[in-house]
Amino acid sequence: MKLTQDSEVLAENKVLILYILNKLDNPITNDSLFRLVLNVMDMNYFYFQQFLLDLLENEYIVCFEKEGKNVYKITESGKNALNLTSSLLPGIIKLKVDTSFETNLKETEDLEAITAEFTPISENEYTVTCKINEKNNCIFQISVFAGSREEAKKIVDNWKENAYRIYPEILNSLNN
Repeated sequence: MKLTQDSEVLAENKVLILYILNKLDNPITNDSLFRLVLNVMDMNYFYFQQFLLDLLENEYIVCFEKEGKNVYKITESGKNALNLTSSLLPGIIKLKVDTSFETNLKETEDLEAITAEFTPISENEYTVTCKINEKNNCIFQISVFAGSREEAKKIVDNWKENAYRIYPEILNSLNN
């Protein structure tokens, strides 16, 4: 797809983004929105970013920070634009979004539910932050010290693999 393609195809892609955002109850991160779009239609990441910018400039969507991440939400103006332009979106695309939406949204939420990252403090000191998110809200966060990059990476990997087991253990210890 070239960005110089006919305006109807470009408009269709923007309407698809609005259509997906309109189906969401909560704001969504850029990566999650892109994953939902890719589940329906093959779209170049850079074009996707340009479509988001266009939608932001026209105030059809808003972007704001929540829990340290930028998230997107459709505006009333965006909903009105969607009502006027939804006929540009082929029925097969709408059907694909509608039939797979809940499953794809759940998979996207699961990918973002458990996160961990490390930040260097000095050459041999790192802070590792492990989180559990639910519906774009952080429900658990813990930061720990690591004495090397390898240790920090090991903690990150361990959290991502075993948070389902570690989290209840920490809560249980805190409640006793």
